[in-house]
Amino acid sequence: MINSHNFQVVVIGSGFGGQAAAINLKKQAIHDFVMLERRSFAGGTWLQNRYPGAAVDVQSPLYSLSNLPYQWSQMFVTQPELAQYTKSVFNTFNLHAHVKLNHEVVDAHWDEDKQHWQINIQNQPAITTRFIINATGPLSMPVIPDFPGKNKFTGVSFHTNNWPDDFSLKDKKVAIIGSGASAAQIIPAIVDEVRTLAVFQRSAHWIIPRPDIKFSTWVQKLLGIKWVYSLLRNAIYWGLETRVIGFKYSKWVLNLFAGGPARKQLKNQVADLELRKKLTPDFTIGCKRIILSNTYYPAISRKHVSLFAKDNGIKTITPSGIDTEDGTSLDLDVIIYSTGYDATDGLISYPVTGKNGTQLSQVWSDYPRAYLGTCVPDFPNYFIVTGPNTGIGHTSAIFVIEAQMHYIMQAINYVTAHNKTTIQPTQSAETRYTNMVHKEMTRTVWHTGGCNSWYKSASGKVIAMFPGFSFVFKRMCQRFKLSDHDIQ
Repeated sequence: MINSHNFQVVVIGSGFGGQAAAINLKKQAIHDFVMLERRSFAGGTWLQNRYPGAAVDVQSPLYSLSNLPYQWSQMFVTQPELAQYTKSVFNTFNLHAHVKLNHEVVDAHWDEDKQHWQINIQNQPAITTRFIINATGPLSMPVIPDFPGKNKFTGVSFHTNNWPDDFSLKDKKVAIIGSGASAAQIIPAIVDEVRTLAVFQRSAHWIIPRPDIKFSTWVQKLLGIKWVYSLLRNAIYWGLETRVIGFKYSKWVLNLFAGGPARKQLKNQVADLELRKKLTPDFTIGCKRIILSNTYYPAISRKHVSLFAKDNGIKTITPSGIDTEDGTSLDLDVIIYSTGYDATDGLISYPVTGKNGTQLSQVWSDYPRAYLGTCVPDFPNYFIVTGPNTGIGHTSAIFVIEAQMHYIMQAINYVTAHNKTTIQPTQSAETRYTNMVHKEMTRTVWHTGGCNSWYKSASGKVIAMFPGFSFVFKRMCQRFKLSDHDIQ
């Protein structure tokens, strides 16, 4: 049981980023750390997101920690198995002993005199620490737009991130607002249960087939063997890595391997020409997150499902339902908000004050930026997991998280091994890195594809994604450059 309020390292968040941080700290023989979790349970995304149809969209053997083979049941597993995997990580590495639940961070500020961070916790004593590893994740702060009349609805409404336990949609009149990755999983999962379903689509998304397979019992046993697991991971990794060629270097490759299959699936699965037109995106494939699904188009084509596109969106939410722009009044029992997260400008959900009273929100007032997407000048000993421009559109986010751990552990070890107190990137190093990222970004489909996605901040800059091969990012994280740092 953790009783102290002073730690060498505080990890904020207990999802895969927090888990990777904790495991790596233990590998470095650093046991004086705590994981702060704002919820009443630990585990992050795959214990929080319990909506119908929730599943991973990266192959399971790659969407897992590299040092923990796991006997997955299929290539793209669903939420219950991901939740079980998360629990196995906690048990294998004894992480529960380091977790403080119901600890929501109110703010963090650097104490220059004492050379440590003070973290204020809602309804709990403050905590002090030498190092902070922020692992709250980019998809943790749900966003619901301020639709007119939103609070007047007398039925049941909720964000997909907060799906009620044991909630039945049987024979209910339902609207789902949004048509992105979560909605594309939910709609096929609930379509046979509801009486009517209205789908409000701000923009159509490109959808390609989901190449899922079930693993037989003997294959699952093989996955438990470390070298076999590693071999499969590597094969999947290098296969996915080729996607960068399309995203950045060749529109022809992008169209051949993504655009062609997407258009073919749309044509084959949606016979109604008017509906097909509504479902056809007006931007280059890859500009927004590509959705993997074999069941979305058949579900949206069902007779009791209505699709409301951008030209006939929500005029107002009423006590009994939704009025659309063309005057249609929908009588509803349930409104589901599948409206995404504040993944760019709201990357850090609490105020952070660094040296000389510097506010992180002010440093990021134009757009979020960080050296290696991980640390910021004037914020000593503060590390951000999945920070600005660390997102990856073609492979597993966990690969990038583990790459960041190479850098974070080197930074912490250098400070402790050389009897130093603080480490932070120099301003010139951060500026040089950021300029490189955004120069390279101009060559990618996320910049040139003609869409406005959650990958971009309010500034219009692409903040969520790294503009290149993930092994390049990993190499940069491994090559720790003393000259890029101010170490005191």
